[in-house]
Amino acid sequence: MERNLKNVLVISFGFLLLFTAYGGLQNLQSSLHSEEGLGVASLSVIYAALILSSMFLPPVLIKKLGCKWTIAGSMCCYIAFSLGNFYASWYTLIPTSVILGLGGAPLWSAKCTYLTIAGNSYAEKAGKNGKDIINQYFGIFFLIFQSSGIWGNLISSLIFSQASNKVEISEENLACCGAYDLMTDTTNTTGSAKPSNSLIYTLLGIYTASGVLAVLLIVIFLDQIKSDKAETEKETLETPSLWSAFLATFQHLKDKRQCLLIPLTMYSGLEQGFLSGDYTKTYVTCALGIHHVGYVMICFSAVNSLCSLLFGKISQFTGRTLLFAL
Repeated sequence: MERNLKNVLVISFGFLLLFTAYGGLQNLQSSLHSEEGLGVASLSVIYAALILSSMFLPPVLIKKLGCKWTIAGSMCCYIAFSLGNFYASWYTLIPTSVILGLGGAPLWSAKCTYLTIAGNSYAEKAGKNGKDIINQYFGIFFLIFQSSGIWGNLISSLIFSQASNKVEISEENLACCGAYDLMTDTTNTTGSAKPSNSLIYTLLGIYTASGVLAVLLIVIFLDQIKSDKAETEKETLETPSLWSAFLATFQHLKDKRQCLLIPLTMYSGLEQGFLSGDYTKTYVTCALGIHHVGYVMICFSAVNSLCSLLFGKISQFTGRTLLFAL
């Protein structure tokens, strides 16, 4: 197997293992930790920390550690969040959420940098167009990575389906679910009772092991990019100071196209927050039971993947504006 392709597959399966754990756990936060809104608060903290991390950390870490070790170190931040869920409280989940958020931006930046350098490297050797090879590598990555939403949610539903405390939900309790949610802790008062600690610990153990395997896969099998090939990329990432990195983010606001994309991006964030925080708890867990969260989110992930491929083809004929509106 060609060396660069091997590295692309290593990164792809590393992310698959990591986000099999994180994706499944994220969808369960509001259901597992509904007391005082702890689960939703932890998700909010993750993305707040991710915003700060995006402004400062990626250029610094990639320059100092290189792409391989930035990816491996950032993955450990995700494992910390899984460990924090073993004893969920404000003193464990919030700090580990901050750690995860800080590691998120360097993880994705290092991945993109690695695939870009690998694609250009192979294209140079093979005498092909660099953009074509890079697109091919990213296509392979997302083909493998997107399936994590299926496996992570399948694991959670299969485990929670073993619960013995499932009972029928009365019409009275069902009336308090979904759009009629009274913002009370209906999770424990309806038939969708919280799974036993043994089942929760089993799930968290599997998720943590999946994260550890992802780190080992990267550390053992991913090749470090040679310094001479990464030098050009490093120069583009190098910034005089943290303040310059901060200002560079806002310089994009000079471009009106960037400004017009901001509402769309914000809407996407609100949609994801509603999906993983409110929808899974008040529509799925409340009405069907927590063991159905995984099955419902599998449907979402599968359709999401299919539409990513479908609309990528359609955009060639319709243009992007029509799809944005749709």
